[in-house]
Amino acid sequence: MKPETRGLANTSAPKTTRTPSRRQFLSAGGKVVAGSLLAGAALPGAYAAEDNTIRLALVGCGGRGSGAVADALTDTGSPKKLFAMADVFDYRLQNSLKSISGSYAAQVDVPPERQFLGMDAYRKAVDAVAPGGVVLLATPPAFRPGHLEYAVAKGCHVFMEKSFAVDAPGVRRVLEAGRRAQAKNLKIAGGLMSRHYKPLEEAVEKLHGGAIGELITCWAYREHAPVGFSAKPAGMSEMAHQIRNYSNFSWLNGSFILDWLIHNIDVCCWCKDAWPVSAQGQGGRQVRTQPDQLFDHYAVEYTFPDGTRLFAQGRHMDNCWGFFGDVIHGATGSAVLGEGITVPQIYKGHRQTPESLIWKYDGPRHNAYEQEHKLLFEAIRQDKPYNEAERCAYAALAGILGRMAAESGKQITWAEALASNLELAPGLDGFTMDSTPPVVPDDQGRYPVAMPGKTQVL
Repeated sequence: MKPETRGLANTSAPKTTRTPSRRQFLSAGGKVVAGSLLAGAALPGAYAAEDNTIRLALVGCGGRGSGAVADALTDTGSPKKLFAMADVFDYRLQNSLKSISGSYAAQVDVPPERQFLGMDAYRKAVDAVAPGGVVLLATPPAFRPGHLEYAVAKGCHVFMEKSFAVDAPGVRRVLEAGRRAQAKNLKIAGGLMSRHYKPLEEAVEKLHGGAIGELITCWAYREHAPVGFSAKPAGMSEMAHQIRNYSNFSWLNGSFILDWLIHNIDVCCWCKDAWPVSAQGQGGRQVRTQPDQLFDHYAVEYTFPDGTRLFAQGRHMDNCWGFFGDVIHGATGSAVLGEGITVPQIYKGHRQTPESLIWKYDGPRHNAYEQEHKLLFEAIRQDKPYNEAERCAYAALAGILGRMAAESGKQITWAEALASNLELAPGLDGFTMDSTPPVVPDDQGRYPVAMPGKTQVL
C-alpha cells in the first residue's frame, strides 16, 4: 500500500511540508513498515516495582502501531518500557519488534512469552500490563470499541489510533467506555494529532477570535493517488486476506471518508466548534478495478446547526488534482490549514494570494504525533483529567455520517446516524481467524459495493 500521507500536488493553495507520519516509521533496515493489520487515577500496576517504569502494551503491530510506540518512547518525561505486543500475524509482530528495538533497545522488554498472536491476543497483552499500564490500540478501526472496552475494564490507560469505530453501535461503545474510564480516573488519548499541533491550535484560536468574521463555509480535502491492494496468496484464509487489506473493506476501516479523511473533517468541526446536524452526498467507483469495496471518490455536504456548510471531498485516483488540507471561508476572509498544512495561513478576502496574507504561523515547529503522547503521559504522571473519548467518537461519527449519506444517496441526520443499529460486522467480538468475514467475494472474485439509491444504511 502506498503511504497514506504521501506528498500531494497542490495547484491552488500554498505548498506544504509535513512531519513524518506513523506510517512512515522506519525499520532498522530503512524500509517503511506497512499499515497496522491486527484485528486486536494512576494505579500501582502501571509501574515495574523496581524503577517506576510505565509498562506499555502494543495491540496492532503495523506502521501505525510501531509509530505510536516510537512516539510514546520518545517522551522523556517518565520512564516507560514496551512490555507486551499483540497481532494476528507473526511476521508483523516480529518486524515491528525489530524496528522498535533498533531505535529504543533499552526501552523494549518483550520476550517470546509476551508476544501474543490471534484474535484474542489483545486480551493477553492488556492483561500483561494491567492494571495501570498503557495500552496502545492500533488495529483496524472495527476492533477499536471492543479493545477499548477491555482495556478500560482491566484498569489501563489508553492511546487509540484513528479511526475509532466503523458504525454507530461502535461509536456508542466508545462513548460508554469513555464514561467508564472517566469514572475510574483512567486517561484516554486519541490519534487525532492535529488537535495538538501548536501552529494549528494558534490558527483555530484566531478564527474563534473573529480573525475572518463568522465562519460561512468549510472545505475538507484529501485528494491523492490510489489506495493499494494486495492479491490473496495461495493458502491464505479469506479472513486473513481481508485483515491484511483492511483499508479496502468497509467492515474493517469504515471507508475512505472515515479512516482517511477523518482528520480534516474533524479540523473543520473544530473551527466551527460544532458537529454537523445532517449530511447528503455522493460517491462511487469510477476508475477503480481492484476487487474490493472502496469508492474511489466521495463528495459530502454537511450542514451545521447554524445552517452553514462543510464540504468534504475525497478522491484517490492517478493523474488528478491533488490537495490535502482545509480551506475555511469567513465573512471577511479565509484560511488554509488542517492536516497536510504545516504552516497555517489566514487571508483577508477569499483569494489566498501573497498580498492578502494577514497571518501565518512563524513560531517553533514540533511533532504533533509525539505531542499527543507527551500530553497523555503528563496527565498520567500528574494525575490530571484527560479523556478524549467523546471527541474522538463524534469525529468518527462525522465520517460515518458522510459514508451513510454517500452510499445511500439519502440525506441523513446526525441523530439518525447515532441511533442506527446497523452493524457492519455483526458478532465481531467472537470472530476467529477461521470465521467467515462479513463480506465474501462472488464467483468472479468481486466484493459487494454500496449502490446509492439502493443501499440501506439505517
